[in-house]
Amino acid sequence: MPNRTVIPPQSGRAIRVSRGDLIRIVDPQGQQVADLWAFTTGETLDWLSTSHTRDIGERLFPAMGERFYSTAGKPLLTLVEDGSPGPHDMLYPACSNALYERAGFHGHPNCQDNLHKALAAEGITLPFTPDPVDLFQNSMPLPDGRLDVYASINPPGGYITLRAEQDLLLVVTACSVDYYPTNGGVCTEIEVEVTRPE
Repeated sequence: MPNRTVIPPQSGRAIRVSRGDLIRIVDPQGQQVADLWAFTTGETLDWLSTSHTRDIGERLFPAMGERFYSTAGKPLLTLVEDGSPGPHDMLYPACSNALYERAGFHGHPNCQDNLHKALAAEGITLPFTPDPVDLFQNSMPLPDGRLDVYASINPPGGYITLRAEQDLLLVVTACSVDYYPTNGGVCTEIEVEVTRPE
């Protein structure tokens, strides 16, 4: 039976996984973006780097069987199944208090704060915020180079499955954007299922 974690709307959770575990991130109601971070759990702190992943893979987002890499160029996760139409994003930062302040919303829940709260509960403090993988986020670059975020096209039950290539601490957030089309105009939960292969 998979170990299942439900991430309520506009919140985040830390989840420890072991090498070889399969991690399925599910969008039960559809159109909900999930921000994903991964950190090593050994003596040296390392984390998933979207820029190193783009550089090593020479793609905006890994294809099936390709990997997500750390700042040290180590493989952390492998994309083994994509049960969604995508797209996914590795260009945008996490939504933050500063983003909402610019939009006129004060004290709004945000993925940056939710990341750091989840890390603090695990005894980890970072003086910066790594960029996440924005699963199910519909923000592919336009032909003229511009960027915009449109409503996610992920259907109810759309998912992605990853394999852990190291023991990792994952943080997954259910994106907090509710004033822009990103999450279809309403924030909903995300589910994470971790399975240990036989």
